[in-house]
Amino acid sequence: MRTGKSDISGWLVRPAGGHLWAVLVIVLAACAAHAARVTSDGGMDNAIVVRAARTWLAGGSPYDDPHFLYFPSAVLAAVPQALLPGAVLRVLVPGAVTALLALAWACALRLHRVPLGSRLAALGLTGLAVGFAPFGHLVRLGNWTVTATVALPLSLLLASRGRWTAAGAVVGAAVALKPLLAPVLLLFLFAGRWRALAAAVLVPALASGAAALAMPDPAGFFTRTLPFLLRGDDGFVRLYEASPAAVLPRLGVPQGLAQGLALAAACAGVLCAYRRWRRGDPGPLRLAETGAGLMLSAFLVSRPSYDHYLLVAVPLLLAGLPYGGSVARGVWFWISLVPQVPGLTWPWLDSERRRAFRDAFTLCVLAVTVARQGRSGAPDAGGRVPSGRSPEPARAAATPF
Repeated sequence: MRTGKSDISGWLVRPAGGHLWAVLVIVLAACAAHAARVTSDGGMDNAIVVRAARTWLAGGSPYDDPHFLYFPSAVLAAVPQALLPGAVLRVLVPGAVTALLALAWACALRLHRVPLGSRLAALGLTGLAVGFAPFGHLVRLGNWTVTATVALPLSLLLASRGRWTAAGAVVGAAVALKPLLAPVLLLFLFAGRWRALAAAVLVPALASGAAALAMPDPAGFFTRTLPFLLRGDDGFVRLYEASPAAVLPRLGVPQGLAQGLALAAACAGVLCAYRRWRRGDPGPLRLAETGAGLMLSAFLVSRPSYDHYLLVAVPLLLAGLPYGGSVARGVWFWISLVPQVPGLTWPWLDSERRRAFRDAFTLCVLAVTVARQGRSGAPDAGGRVPSGRSPEPARAAATPF
């Protein structure tokens, strides 16, 4: 990529010094070590999946636990963890989640053609670890959302290099582990990439179908988990959900009206994502902002919708900071992230049971900010970086990952 010297972009894409990398390593190591100290079995959410795999190994049904919200294929994927002792998982899982988040950041950078040795690479990941609370939450929980945080930028990176079928297979593999990236199927539909769409559908369908045959109740996901998700009436889960469909009823809005408003907002977001794709300007912002827009729109209406889901979209948008007209260049992108600053106390919203209101603010403001890119267009629609110089798509496409 070409760099300039007239604004912060040129500074960000220059090589980072050794001290920045040392700080990053210390921060990530501290994050993983802290999680290992305060959690057991590699995090509460990871323990749910591991417990389901152990139940299946003992001859039971993993869907006896209503909080196991994954496809049957995830049970088999969790078997290696189920065979490990808790003391090993306690150390292994936080380290693995941290490493995967770093890999997700690297994929987002390469999608935007930002050098992996740049200052943005070091400072961006440090900032996410230190200044974005969902990062630490995900490491401590060990939630399999981390597979989606890696799969989305990786699939978009492959798509940017013309490898759409491989991109679809990556999304399909992530959906087989956790169906969080299902909205990305619309991107393949927008692009008319039918092989990629088929791969994204067939991979989880075949993997789950084969795994279901080994379950005591092959249809457990449809007979137990799906109704649980559609009802969304779990008292414990509701306290941590960030979608308007869950938060508005806590403010006195009737449940039906809240769901209708959330659905309308999600549909508007999808329409804006489609318009963003149709704009067809060159550069990586088109893929990144369309993919992030689809995911944020889904989070507005999905049940459940947690704060760590934001990690699917935020690093992808932040990596576009060197590009004029990117979402990360807008003030509302940064305003949306303010409630996620760790240690910042908010009156009446400081308890864990009320942090969903802060998460809902971030989700809604971020979704609207990304949607505006599709509705009105970016000031610099060409995705130039920086100082009006155009990126070099052909050269960037040949850059090794």
